[in-house]
Amino acid sequence: MQHDDLRELKAASIEIQSYLNEFDGVHGVLDDMRMGKEEVLVKLRPGAETYGVNGQMIANQLRAAFYGQTADEIQVGVENIKIEVRLDKEVAGDIERLANFPIITNDGAQIPLASIATFDFQRNYVRIERVNGLRTVSVFADVDNSKASSGEILNTFMKRELPELKSKYPGLRFDFEGESKDSAKTGASMGKGFLVGLFGVFAILSYQFRSYLEPFVVMLAIPLAFIGVIWGHFLLGHNMSMPSMMGFVSLAGIVVNDSILLVQYIRHHVDEGDSVHDSVVKASRERFRAVFITSMTTAAGLLPLLLETSLQAQVIQPLVISIVFGIFASTILVLFMVPCAYAILADFGKVVKHEDLSA
Repeated sequence: MQHDDLRELKAASIEIQSYLNEFDGVHGVLDDMRMGKEEVLVKLRPGAETYGVNGQMIANQLRAAFYGQTADEIQVGVENIKIEVRLDKEVAGDIERLANFPIITNDGAQIPLASIATFDFQRNYVRIERVNGLRTVSVFADVDNSKASSGEILNTFMKRELPELKSKYPGLRFDFEGESKDSAKTGASMGKGFLVGLFGVFAILSYQFRSYLEPFVVMLAIPLAFIGVIWGHFLLGHNMSMPSMMGFVSLAGIVVNDSILLVQYIRHHVDEGDSVHDSVVKASRERFRAVFITSMTTAAGLLPLLLETSLQAQVIQPLVISIVFGIFASTILVLFMVPCAYAILADFGKVVKHEDLSA
């Protein structure tokens, strides 16, 4: 967040932290605008200049007393040793002794510090970050993905809290970093790659089936797999996340295999002279075992990762959930939906007999 007024910036940060703490699974909420240790602010009294002192003189003498100043150097053999003089730690931490600290004027006179200066106690921020000249504060939080979704929390914040904060603190600017920004960047890149992959699958299938419509029947398995992805996360109590979407994208090249097998056998029976209805029934019956066993063995191979409870496995479990449940759902639904979709194409006269499918 950015704002010209430091107080309003801190107030907005506190409100956001309170909002985030309301969510179960969100912990470690804090910002980088932390208060430092208590400090003593020394101010000159009115008329202190008549004693021949100024702020710079007092600051230099206090700095030398508290942080030390080289008083002399002695030679011990070949080694040169510096002697530094400073206040004892106990004396330096005593406010009464600080009040009696002697300030030496230009003429050598000593004046107690309390007679020419006042003391005020305050705490300042350890660090105030500036970006493009504006004061900036960052709010951080950790999210347990098994209990909450950072994406859902962020979307809710942007819809409900953000407009109220901007109205309450005019001039407040927001920028979302961390997982949110990384997820958006990854999602955009993955979306482009997914579209390229879909086009590649479509091009290959169009060449194989000599049709621009039948590839869509084959690719129907992809959205069917997404049904399994959603149900898998719901049943296991996981929220959709970026690894979940990565798992779904990786499914695109897996689940179409069952559809290709079915459509190819349907085409085979159609080219042999069977009706579309008979071809659909025969292909579903003949290839059921092959489709089912192939998919189930693939999903079964991922079950050890799905059932793993270690902390290391939690990172990739959403990805595994997407693949396993996507394969389950796609396999079952493909056996019903793909033959139905192919029969619908035939009803519209879009199925053309080929003399040799492999030619």
